[in-house]
Parts: sequence; C-alpha cells; structure tokens
Amino acid sequence: MSGLTIATWNINSVRLRAAQVAAFAQEASPDVICLQEIKCQEDQFPYKAFVEMGYPHAHVTGQKGMHGVATVSRLPIEPLEMQPVCSREEARAQRVRIEGIEIQNYYIPAGGDEPDPETNPRFAHKLDFVERLEAYVRERAKEEADIVAVGDFNIAPHENDVWSHKQLLSVVSHTPVETEGLERVRAAGDFIDVARALHPEEEKIFTWWSYRNRDWRKSNRGRRLDHIWVTPSLRVPALSSGRAAFTVWDHTRDWEKPSDHAPVTLRLKV
Repeated sequence: MSGLTIATWNINSVRLRAAQVAAFAQEASPDVICLQEIKCQEDQFPYKAFVEMGYPHAHVTGQKGMHGVATVSRLPIEPLEMQPVCSREEARAQRVRIEGIEIQNYYIPAGGDEPDPETNPRFAHKLDFVERLEAYVRERAKEEADIVAVGDFNIAPHENDVWSHKQLLSVVSHTPVETEGLERVRAAGDFIDVARALHPEEEKIFTWWSYRNRDWRKSNRGRRLDHIWVTPSLRVPALSSGRAAFTVWDHTRDWEKPSDHAPVTLRLKV
C-alpha cells in the first residue's frame, strides 16, 4: 500500500458516539482509528457498528464504565502484549501491529484539579504513569522498531499548545512537572512529535476545548492534549508530505453532543 492513515480520538464513550465515529470515518477515511475513553468492557464494545463502517478488525482493552482504549482497523491487527504502565491496572494502554508498524495507544490519566501529588492522589497517579511510561519507552527504544505512539496524553507540552501559557502554568495538563515529564518520555524513545515537526512553535494548535465554554470556537480556549509521535525510522513517511499529512478535525466539536476532543490524523507514506 502507498499510505496508511492513523487517527486518534478521545471519544468520551464509544457507545454514545459510535455514529459520530462513523461520520468522521466516512469523511476522513482513516485506515486505523485509535480510541480512548471508550467507557465500556470488551464485550460491550459496538463491534457490529464498526464492521458496518468498514473496520472489521478490533483490539479492545476495556473497563467497566470508565477509561478504556480500542484500536479498530480496515487491515488485520496483530495484538501485542503491553507492559503494565498503570499502577492501578486501569485500561489505559495497548499496542498492536498493523502492516508491520507498531501502534501504541495511550490514555494518560487526567490528574484531577489540584497539581499537588501530596494532596491529590489523582495527580500523583498521573505522574507515576508518566514515570512508568518513560521507563518502558526507554527500554523499547533499544529495539529501534517502527512505532507510532498516539492517544490522549492529557498534557499540553508547549507554550502554544494552550490558549494562555502564563495563565495555565499552574493548571493541570500544562504544569512544568507534567510537561517536563512528557518531554522525558518523548526523549527516551527519541520520538518525533509530528504536530510540532510540521508546524512552527509559534503556531497555536489545539485538540480539546472544555464543555464549559458556551461558544468554544469564539473563546477558543483550547489545549493540545492529543498527540501522534513516531520513531526516527518513520520520520520520512510521517513528514515528507508536509503539513497536509497531519490534520486536527476540529469541526467535529460542533456536532451535536460531541466529545470535548477532536480527532487527529496522520497520513504515513509507506
């Protein structure tokens, strides 16, 4: 095949929004869709709906009522064993191989409201997850494999990944301890952050807008929480098409009862 399009989307309940995934799939035509926060167990996943969309292959890592990740594909999926990176054993990570490329699908914990691990167990859990992920990525880097890492990382790492760097420095998702931790993960695997490799640092890029904003587009108080990274071996396939290879489908945020995240796609030239 000449290309492989991979999408990542925190769908915030796959059973509630399967029809929106279908609409997105028809428009964007990705070969692979990595979903986060599916909020269901494996046997509750709407497999039939995805077969009807043209995605007969699925690998689901579910949990009752919360969290959960899933990868659906037009092409055969080879599920791969995932090292436990979540100390609570929540359904937040999986990996598969498709067309010789390993795809890692992550849903990093949000971390709650208070950025203090001493008083907020949810934030402590987030930092622990990131630390465990760094160790895992560092070990896997020795293999020099073709890897695409995607998902809702729940961290906006750069100044222009948030609507106001100054105002969000003490807000969970953009605090220095989080952004520095995510950078250590990226560096451990020598990953290329595709969005920033194709777009200048001064350009604002958002993938999430709070439900609290009545007119999300007018206020545009977004954050870039959803990411696609590739290992150095995939630099050329990921970047050679230029900016057109990477898309944030932000108009989906205008749909009725949408997810607060927009899907993101990368077109690999393989």
